[in-house]
Amino acid sequence: MRSDVDVLVVGGGQAGLAVSHALTRSGLEHVVVEQGRIGHTWDGRWDSFRLVTPNHTIRLPGGEYGGNDPDGYLARDEIAEHLRGYASSFGAPVSERTRVEALRVDGGGFVAETASGGIRARRVVVCTGAYQRQHRPPFIADFARRLPVVATTDYRAPDLLPAGRVLVVGGGQSGCQIAEELSHAGREVVLAAGRAPAVPRRVAGRDIFDWLIDLGFFEQTLAQLPSPAARLASNPLATGAHGGHDLNLRTLAGRGVGLIGHVVGIDGDRVVAADDLDECVATGDRVFREVCAGVVRLALSRGWPAPEVPEMPASGLDPAPAPRLADLAVVVNACGYRPAYEWIGVTGVVDDVGFPIQVDGASTRVPGLHFVGVPWLRTRKSPLLIGVGEDADLVVDRLAAA
Repeated sequence: MRSDVDVLVVGGGQAGLAVSHALTRSGLEHVVVEQGRIGHTWDGRWDSFRLVTPNHTIRLPGGEYGGNDPDGYLARDEIAEHLRGYASSFGAPVSERTRVEALRVDGGGFVAETASGGIRARRVVVCTGAYQRQHRPPFIADFARRLPVVATTDYRAPDLLPAGRVLVVGGGQSGCQIAEELSHAGREVVLAAGRAPAVPRRVAGRDIFDWLIDLGFFEQTLAQLPSPAARLASNPLATGAHGGHDLNLRTLAGRGVGLIGHVVGIDGDRVVAADDLDECVATGDRVFREVCAGVVRLALSRGWPAPEVPEMPASGLDPAPAPRLADLAVVVNACGYRPAYEWIGVTGVVDDVGFPIQVDGASTRVPGLHFVGVPWLRTRKSPLLIGVGEDADLVVDRLAAA
């Protein structure tokens, strides 16, 4: 058993480092354990990945973006290096390559089991990321018996995939960005679409995320969602690649990406897709129009000239023929992620969707157990570089007062 510690922070990403910064400032003894190296989740993105939000939205306490391109989009390696520099700036006590296999309540505290032994802690803050497990619908296993299947966490670059036609399953941010990159590289691509919201990249020369910040988009709470399951919905479609530009089903179709409805399975040698491409496109179009209307209202409320906003074409898109398995070389699984907290050995810690049951980061089930970096922990921005620091400070203020 390793030495006792007052606060154990599980996870050394942006949430864990923000918590460590607040704990250091408050003088609370703590240790951060990280299963890989600091920034390894960002290291695991594909080679050309860039932030979707502008650099100035990196607002970690004491680790804000300070470069000369606030409106640009940091590359994958730059994001990871920013986090490593952040940890070094205040001497974060991080134990890298230390994976917590299980967490159990023990007496008046906790014991975290790792490969090198147990760590006893009086309090624990779980900061294991927004989502921990890639979602694999049952039909993905059917594909895997017939074709190579590559997860978005394993995808790196177009030329590292088997040569030939690619089916990307999942029309969220990652799926659309990967489909665009593959098409740009000259690969033949079919994308199984989803009901993801579309937004313009810029309006009146201003990044859409700056407009969304001012509109209060990131301050929305769980109570404002139509259902708890909406926490699993896709983020707005956009990309920071190539200087940042619009990315939605219409722009992908314009670049030669074949579109089908969402995949429901395999029938013999054919992929079976739902007849819902028009609905997927309509969902993106509706959000696009709503966001643009909100931008105009905001500008007028501030006495600014009404900005010229782009318009989506009103017509639908013709679906591509359902591909034959024999014509596919590889499938990219981009079906999103799900929370995974099974390693916490207490029943009732998570809800029916798999998210921690908590109030302002404090578990309602286990005294002394806290969470930071969880989607919708307090607001939409809770897991993001722009907002995770606020939640970290709130949780640590409570720990310091206890």
